[in-house]
Amino acid sequence: MLHPDEEFMLRNKLFELTQEHRDLDVAIEQLRQNPASDQFMLARMKKRKLALKDQIARIHSQLIPDLNA
Repeated sequence: MLHPDEEFMLRNKLFELTQEHRDLDVAIEQLRQNPASDQFMLARMKKRKLALKDQIARIHSQLIPDLNA
């Protein structure tokens, strides 16, 4: 079981990461619509978005109570 302060910090971090993930989603879509877009930048943004998705999944799993406890 998480300490309330730790849970609060994790939920705040989850919110921040989710917001950044959404922002990247919008930015990636805008770059895709521009035929002269920087493909290197697009690839970096996609990689960052995947990393954020992994971090979000890790925090979600930390916030789920352990059923074996």
